[in-house]
Amino acid sequence: MRLGSDAGAAERVASKPEPAAARLKSVLIVDQEAAIRSFVKRGLEKDFGFVEMACNISSAEELHKRCHFDLIISAVRLPEKSGVEWITDLRQRGSATDVILITAQAELETAIAALRAGAADFILKPLRIEQVRAAALRCVGQQQLQRENNVLRRRLEQHYDRSGLIGECELIKNICRLIHRVAPMPSTVLIEGESGTGKELAARGIHSLSQRSGSFVPVNCGAMTAELLESELFGHVKGAFTGARQAREGLFAYADGGTLFLDEIGEMPFSMQTHLLRVLEARCIRPVGSNQEKNVDVRIVAATNRNLDSAVKEGRFREDLFFRINVIALRMPPLREHKEDLPELVRYFMQTLAPELGIPIPEIRSSDISALMTYDWPGNVRELKNVIERCLLLNAPAAQCLAGSRISGVEDADSAESGSMLLEAVEKKHILHVLKMNNRNKSAAARELGISRKTLDRKIQAWGAV
Repeated sequence: MRLGSDAGAAERVASKPEPAAARLKSVLIVDQEAAIRSFVKRGLEKDFGFVEMACNISSAEELHKRCHFDLIISAVRLPEKSGVEWITDLRQRGSATDVILITAQAELETAIAALRAGAADFILKPLRIEQVRAAALRCVGQQQLQRENNVLRRRLEQHYDRSGLIGECELIKNICRLIHRVAPMPSTVLIEGESGTGKELAARGIHSLSQRSGSFVPVNCGAMTAELLESELFGHVKGAFTGARQAREGLFAYADGGTLFLDEIGEMPFSMQTHLLRVLEARCIRPVGSNQEKNVDVRIVAATNRNLDSAVKEGRFREDLFFRINVIALRMPPLREHKEDLPELVRYFMQTLAPELGIPIPEIRSSDISALMTYDWPGNVRELKNVIERCLLLNAPAAQCLAGSRISGVEDADSAESGSMLLEAVEKKHILHVLKMNNRNKSAAARELGISRKTLDRKIQAWGAV
């Protein structure tokens, strides 16, 4: 699964496409100063196949009507109206052409207005041609990446079942058939299976095929205390408990008309199981601290990696609640039971992960598939996804990236230490890349990475990349 390129190639592909990629692209330069127009045109002509200029918006509009431009580079100050106002007009008319704005005034309000209007970038004068060129090439690269993502998404949507599950073995086909059969019905579904087998994916598939108008709302029942889970599910009124400064809707209310996915229901506190049973029977909720009940139309899909039969016998799970949620049971098989689906799963993860990481999609080698087939996959499909991502990030064969193996494949202490250092470097590179792709929005980057904002801040501070 080697990519056949050095470690820095992925970063160059993501942040600075090769000039050849832009040679068939067209650019329109709009500025009332002839010197600026000529300066920018000379800097871009060697990279872009077609470069046109206009001194005002009227001329630019005429050119824009006659031919398509992949990119517009415009001054903020223009005779008829500002560049920001022009972008707003273009967007209202349905134009999706990227626009880079140039200004001589470093005003925060102008920058914010430009970005809100849909500007792709914002450059200050005096201009440096390499800065303009880099911004232009970055826009072209992002356009190309977006097109590739859209093509892949359409292909995947056409190829894969709407249940969301991937595989051609009889086990997976039977699950897909069952999902299609039960999805339109209001009945409660219990999805059983080991961690990482795709229980939430199956639940989303049920919701997607149910044609319910509301949202799919997931909640982890084992991640909260009974009191917090009660407030999270049913909501609370103002003053219901210390700190309840205002009323808050619960997840049942948010899922009204849709599907509530109760993940790890076997871990739900025993006292909460009684409350849930009543809601399932009466189809109404009572917010914490309220005397009034609210009717809700919510389809329940629950999931567990525990044996609920044993939990009932041991007195850790209510028998009546078990019977209530176990209307339709769906078992997600562990990956070791359908290894014949490995090649298709590997292909799917590579086609979806590589564009996200800014890495070319590599060819799948038979040696990599053979190595993956020999492993038992205790972490199931989730672990496979992580291994494929590791292969792409490290540009390494699958045998070296399997869970529990050292990076170098050697057991001595020196190699283990170097492997650890390499993993730290990969982690840093990946986190900083995600941060960059989210325009340094730390909260958004933390959500995408699956870590807390506090953890992200700590890592960035340790790297001196504040």
